[in-house]
Amino acid sequence: MDALMAFENVSLLSSYSAPASWDPFHRPLDSIQPWQFSLLAAVMLVVTSLSLAENLAVILVTFKFKQLRQPVNYIIVNLSVADFLVSLTGGTISFLANLKGYFFMGYWACVLEGFAVTFFGVAALWSLALLALERYILICRPPRSTRWRGRQAALAIVFVWTFSFIWTIPPTAGWSSYTTSKIGTTCEPNWYSGSYADRAYIIAFFTTCFIAPLLVILVSYGKLVQKLKKVSDAQGRLGTTRRPERQVTRMVVFMIIAFLICWMPYAAFSLLVTVCPSIQLDPCLAAIPAFFSKTATVYNPIIYVFMNKQ
Repeated sequence: MDALMAFENVSLLSSYSAPASWDPFHRPLDSIQPWQFSLLAAVMLVVTSLSLAENLAVILVTFKFKQLRQPVNYIIVNLSVADFLVSLTGGTISFLANLKGYFFMGYWACVLEGFAVTFFGVAALWSLALLALERYILICRPPRSTRWRGRQAALAIVFVWTFSFIWTIPPTAGWSSYTTSKIGTTCEPNWYSGSYADRAYIIAFFTTCFIAPLLVILVSYGKLVQKLKKVSDAQGRLGTTRRPERQVTRMVVFMIIAFLICWMPYAAFSLLVTVCPSIQLDPCLAAIPAFFSKTATVYNPIIYVFMNKQ
């Protein structure tokens, strides 16, 4: 077992530019000051606590009040579940690791955090894509919107979790890996590997789990905006429901913008180091996008509560 752990630790460190003697599972990185780890721990404590409380409240309130149990809210609750689990696993582990200044919980805790944050993060992004698609169907295809019922929403949720699992489990089975970041207190997919197989996985992962849902969002809302402009003075079904549907649409748009603002820097950083694995980056600078992305779990419940008059 010791030999296996040693091999795993060496494989984690082989692609880093940090000193060869540094082991993120046994001591902090020398170039990072203790107060910096304490600051990150404090940030993660605040973000994790807010996220857990807010998303749990959205889940409980939606299930308590019958008028909120609508197909579109099923997907919003699914988004809250994904955000809640991101914070429960990734947020908690990251907070504890920053308290110590290194990943003292060991290799398998690193794999757990890397998998959980990636898995639930992809589920959250695809949930936003489905919200955008639902808005498009309701506004742009009114006759078809009657088909978007509880059963369809449930099938969409099953798709989200199944698809996310299929694309985030390979690193635990040998196709790429989950590793510590350059700062050593958080774990993520191995963006730094220069091997062909690992880079093939990262490219496939980006295409299916980031670019594809992003395109669904952009196309859905692009067509939706065009439709709203054309029918701004129209009568009929769209005209009679224009105001409430626009309110819900604005809410979903704000949720998507907030999510992308939080995740875009991390996605851009990850793509950069995947394309240029030999690039030299300061550990603190490289850590900022990853920690910033975790704040996305806080914004969605706030937007949902303040923009939902129900």
